[in-house]
Amino acid sequence: MFKTILKATENFCIHQIRCEYSIEDEINKDRTLIAYIDIDAQSGDKYRVYISADKEFVQKVSYIFLEEEESDDETLKDMLLETTNLIVGSAKVLAEESDDSYNIKTPFFEKVGSFDYDYDDIKSFNMDNSKLSIAIKEL
Repeated sequence: MFKTILKATENFCIHQIRCEYSIEDEINKDRTLIAYIDIDAQSGDKYRVYISADKEFVQKVSYIFLEEEESDDETLKDMLLETTNLIVGSAKVLAEESDDSYNIKTPFFEKVGSFDYDYDDIKSFNMDNSKLSIAIKEL
């Protein structure tokens, strides 16, 4: 499951953000906007996927989708939720193609601050002085 989420994140970076990126195995320890979305796997397992992004990344998304050069805090939160939905929704489609289907819930905005949650796996995508991190935890 995490592999399809990472593939969907790569696709998002390439096709939506249109940026080159590098991937690291660690979380951004800076102040970030954090959202999550819960997943119910066909097997009955449940997971939580966290999306953590710095303001620069979310502002970049806001500019691409809304053409806003300086978005307010509420718009940035909405853009992070939309990013979460786009990435995990795309991963759901990719997973269905490989018979590893699951259902996704509604994304929730968690907080602005340091990422201090338990997780099973994590990757960070670095691009143009901004960072997006994806973490997954089995519930």
